Amino acid sequence: MKRKIMFAAAFFILLTGFAMAGDFSADVVFTGGGASFRGKIFSAKEKTRMETPQSVSITRMDRKVVWVLMPGEKMYMEQPLRPENVVVGEKEKLEGEVERNLVSTETVDGRAAKKYLVVYKAGGKTESVYQWVENSSGFTIKVAATDGRWTIEYKNLKAGKQPESLFEIPAGYKKFSMPAMPGMGPGGMPKGMGQ
Repeated sequence: MKRKIMFAAAFFILLTGFAMAGDFSADVVFTGGGASFRGKIFSAKEKTRMETPQSVSITRMDRKVVWVLMPGEKMYMEQPLRPENVVVGEKEKLEGEVERNLVSTETVDGRAAKKYLVVYKAGGKTESVYQWVENSSGFTIKVAATDGRWTIEYKNLKAGKQPESLFEIPAGYKKFSMPAMPGMGPGGMPKGMGQ
């Protein structure tokens, strides 16, 4: 169970950066690895909070850190933020981006968007994703692996200022470190994810 929580949290850590274009909240749907996760995202300048039934992750670009909260245990884990995993909008590039091509214009969840093929280098490997950027807001509203392994989509997007308390560790939470497990990299993240 804990491994499943950490796997889900790791995917959200890697992908929350795709939404950091401004102040908003949205529902988020992640599909991949034979599983589907639903959650909620809150975004403010250089800050994102992703909530799932199992955990909460807070990405702080300003502090270059990601906190994974486990509300049931009142504990949190701290991870360094890997800038190569952050894409924020149509005009801002992914760290290591080597190519960006407009593929088409499509409607995603009732919103007109430009679909891009983005190729980037991370951890010595070349990766590629599709990124849908809403025409009116410039927000990334969908991201998908080009091989179909995973998709993340933002629905019911509402622009507006978010409370600062959403992006802090709640009072009474204790820090913990994930012990090393077979197949896992530093900090309990699955090997090859964001490294």
